[in-house]
Amino acid sequence: MSTLHLLSGGAAKGLVTALQARFLAQTGLAIAGRFDAVGLMKDQLLAGSPCDVVILTDALITQLTESCDVTAGSARALGIVKTGIAVRDGATPPPLATVAQLRHALLSATAIYFPDPVKATAGIHFMKVMQLLGVAGDVAGRLRPHPNGAAAMHALAQAEQPGAIGCTQATEIIFAPGVQLAAALPKEFELATVYTAAVSSRATQPREAAALIELLTSEEAAGLRSAGGFEPLPK
Repeated sequence: MSTLHLLSGGAAKGLVTALQARFLAQTGLAIAGRFDAVGLMKDQLLAGSPCDVVILTDALITQLTESCDVTAGSARALGIVKTGIAVRDGATPPPLATVAQLRHALLSATAIYFPDPVKATAGIHFMKVMQLLGVAGDVAGRLRPHPNGAAAMHALAQAEQPGAIGCTQATEIIFAPGVQLAAALPKEFELATVYTAAVSSRATQPREAAALIELLTSEEAAGLRSAGGFEPLPK
């Protein structure tokens, strides 16, 4: 079976997975997708990994357009993804509406699972949040970083200690079995990231790549985007 190669931040994995059967029926192509921290996926694209479609933050897609690594004019926004706090299924979420409540929840957590604080959008932001709250040193021994949000949520779901929490993008929490979205980060620390898809300038199947982007951003997929944690851009 022929395949279309995709490099994507983990935020879009659930949406792509939900639409891959429809894309196969439309084009006869399976999607060979890699989903990981956006910084790592950018590095893989620049290193020459096979790629027809790339889905990263809008800022990175802009950079890649300027460097001619994605096709100018091909970029389409999927929507806005917020970063939130996760707890295991069945656990009672702590209050998280205010900065003080978030600080207390972090200090009370028995373990804190989150994505790579160097390469992952949510991990970089969350580490800054802990530093701004003045708790990074206090919770250092309880931090459980993972390569990406999906891996972090899988580990949280398997955690044996009660009182463990996690942080990553809402899309990764919603699609992860065994965990639930407790709340978005308080407004003062909100991270609302626009994710955008574009055709790689080295795409071997540019027409089909454009067709996948059209499907991902289509009106018929609006319900899937919303259910998966993507919010529409302001008009």
